[in-house]
Amino acid sequence: MTLRYQRRPSSVVQIGDTPLGGDFPIRIQSMVSVSTMDTEAALRQTVRMIEAGAEYVRFTAQGEREARQLGVIRQALRAQGYGTPLVADIHFNPKAADVAAASVEKVRINPGNYADGAKSFRQIAYTEASYTAELRRIRERFVPFLELCGKHGTAIRLGVNHGSLSDRILSRYGDTPEGMVASCMEYLRICREEHFPHVVISIKASHTVMMVQTVRLLVRTMEAEDMHYPLHLGVTEAGDGEDGRIKSAVGIGSLLADGTGDTFRVSLSEPPETEIPVARKLAAYIRQRERHTPVEAPDSYRSDFARATRTAGTVGGACPPVVISDHSRGAGTVDDANRPDFIYLGANQAADASETGRAIPRIVDADCWGNQPETFPYFRANDTDRWSRCTAPLKFIECTADDLHDGPIRMLRQDPSAVIVWDGRHPDYINEARVMICRLRQAHCDTPVILRRRYREPDRETLQLQAAVDFGALLLDGIGNGLMLSHATMDPGLTDGYLFSILQAVRLRISKTEYISCPGCGRTLYDLPAAIARVRAATSHLKGLKIGIMGCIVNGPGEMADADYGYVGAGPGRVNLYKGRECRLRNIPEEEAVQQLIQIIRESGDWK
Repeated sequence: MTLRYQRRPSSVVQIGDTPLGGDFPIRIQSMVSVSTMDTEAALRQTVRMIEAGAEYVRFTAQGEREARQLGVIRQALRAQGYGTPLVADIHFNPKAADVAAASVEKVRINPGNYADGAKSFRQIAYTEASYTAELRRIRERFVPFLELCGKHGTAIRLGVNHGSLSDRILSRYGDTPEGMVASCMEYLRICREEHFPHVVISIKASHTVMMVQTVRLLVRTMEAEDMHYPLHLGVTEAGDGEDGRIKSAVGIGSLLADGTGDTFRVSLSEPPETEIPVARKLAAYIRQRERHTPVEAPDSYRSDFARATRTAGTVGGACPPVVISDHSRGAGTVDDANRPDFIYLGANQAADASETGRAIPRIVDADCWGNQPETFPYFRANDTDRWSRCTAPLKFIECTADDLHDGPIRMLRQDPSAVIVWDGRHPDYINEARVMICRLRQAHCDTPVILRRRYREPDRETLQLQAAVDFGALLLDGIGNGLMLSHATMDPGLTDGYLFSILQAVRLRISKTEYISCPGCGRTLYDLPAAIARVRAATSHLKGLKIGIMGCIVNGPGEMADADYGYVGAGPGRVNLYKGRECRLRNIPEEEAVQQLIQIIRESGDWK
């Protein structure tokens, strides 16, 4: 059988003059971060986003007045020659959604708060009768909205957020992928019963593993009910900088690489126009797969890839994934904040110039190995005679697809000191690695696997995105006991940081403070970027803590539900501070909030 990139078949939804789904390109979008009531600022920002390449532009609309103002903005844009469809983002206010249906091309509603209202994290006991009554109440409110959308030719997005599931859903399903899918399907079934096909769906979370698992579950659930609505992808509250880009690429890119997704937004805590170039790079990397030759797979190929491995030294088994820093092209630096587990010197032992790096176990090509302390040999798989006789306690065997035939696999299975370094060369690195794992599993070979990928991309941001897609997708599959990124020119001290960020994004290895920060929108009433910078500066040394920095209460308390501490906008220049889900201080002046947050962390015993 063969494996190739192929988009998931989806229905077409007409959104203004820019249709979505089917065979149309994957669309890129973003969201305005200013109030709709500030018409001039909204227009300027929208134009910047469109000029950068946004194909849809979304605005928050807290009430009917803000939703009505979207019509004014739309007319002003059309007068300037811009026909990009606009999207209204509605929470808590069905009447605002009704107004928006006549003002813009698409309206996003959140099933978690469209008719259920704000959640209180209360556990409520529902009988079947009371639960059914709640569904009837939703239907009575939702159907008139669908009729309005049908009248005006307005599409809708059912946008489920992990952080805003209703108390009703949480009480029945818990904070789970099943609960998120159930929240979506309740509304989706009403759309089908009412013969309203103009529906786009999104299921988002700040937790990349949760986001990918839930989207895949939603697709299976829809397929079981013969539904094929297009999907909008996103990782909410991904943050900013390198972490925000990598976290987004891991979640969004893993799904896109499998053909799932018709539109997406990279949500960064930065000006929205900066999101578009990042999204375009990510989309371009996915589009490259359209030209790939297929990957040949055995007939026994299975799509469940997780496999138990034995432990070889500190690699495999229950050990966390390792990072191997490639210094084989010359002297490189070692960053103490991203200290690798091994340094690969290749044949160039003179590259070991860093005093810090000398204390890290080294890997050298077999021709250079002399049984030195804390130094391990690196063989090519076709050098079977030498690596089978080598008595090193740990040895690394570089394998390509051509090497994985019965002989080498049998030898690997019998050698407890061996670790495979998978040096995939196919343009579709992800599917090639999946086939490799299936071959090993079929042969009952439990040798640990290091994922190695060679890149030449000179742009740092592009490299971050590409590595996050390739490695992140496989790690989410359960493939890989370690990572090795080889680059022709880039300093390994830099690329090691990318690998640790990828491992943190998939929650397999925590090496730094994690920030769950939203991109901001018209609901944000304080200086979010400045707050993020201040919180980072004060807490970035708190390795292992998760800190949420949220613009407002809509998704804030929920999306950061698994965060240890939270900094959430409460009003103009005011902040609420949380420990877990508990609000410890309310309406703190913004200029005092960081110090008060530090005090809460100190009192809780988490300050170092």
